[in-house]
Amino acid sequence: MTASHPSRSESDLHLDSTAHLMNSIGSRLAGQLRLVSPLGHRRAAPPALVLVAHGSRDPRALETVRTVLERVRELRPGLPVHLGHIELNEPLLPDTLAALGDTPAVLVPLLLSRGYHIKQDIPGMAASAAARTGVAAPLGPHPLLVETLYDRLLEAGWPTAMDGPTRRAGAVVLAAAGSRDPDSATDTRRTARLLADRLGVPVVPAYASAASPNVPTAVRALVARGRHKVAIASYFTAPGRFATQCAEAAPWMASAPLGAHPAMARLILHRYDQARTTRQPELASA
Repeated sequence: MTASHPSRSESDLHLDSTAHLMNSIGSRLAGQLRLVSPLGHRRAAPPALVLVAHGSRDPRALETVRTVLERVRELRPGLPVHLGHIELNEPLLPDTLAALGDTPAVLVPLLLSRGYHIKQDIPGMAASAAARTGVAAPLGPHPLLVETLYDRLLEAGWPTAMDGPTRRAGAVVLAAAGSRDPDSATDTRRTARLLADRLGVPVVPAYASAASPNVPTAVRALVARGRHKVAIASYFTAPGRFATQCAEAAPWMASAPLGAHPAMARLILHRYDQARTTRQPELASA
């Protein structure tokens, strides 16, 4: 009786597990080597990156934020990356900062414009941290957000090339959450202009709450101007009630929220690096 051999699927599973383990070890080793100078001296560890999400009752939002977090970790192995929420979801930001103790950190808001959370909530929570803590700028406006918005529109069916009649009939409503802070509207208008330059059609900012115009009003105004092909560009970081309501107002198509697009992780790290070198220089050497 011959000895049994593992099936091909079992062998493949073993090899896949081994390869995953070796890749994980390699990533961790690479992260550790970044902390060692060419002369063999250990460099100071970089400040932790704390991604600050708003929080949502929609479970898809938390799932999306966690996916973004993992993509940031994949792009920067060895960088400590943590998550904190302003409200509604755990871990809450004060709890994350308390768990870090005296570890220096840079807080990167997963928010798209200036407003109360950027100016009051997050700095107030950062001030209570035991260690040196800097706060990065909001993600928007920035060309990487426009890259993400453009790709999401393409996924929804936006044409990669437009003939003359389609371009003259086309327009986009940039649907954002809204804020009473005028700086928030300024930032959103800047993103709308950048997206209009990319698409070659008018892009009108509109809001789900706290600011005007709302999305249905913006759609009607564009149609009245002869723009009968109006798309909704979802300017939200993750799915939720506001994003769903805005998408329902689309007369033509509506894109998905920004979500875990690869450009989002790159932008988060860009804001982290900016905060270390320009806004909080004392963290650059931490």
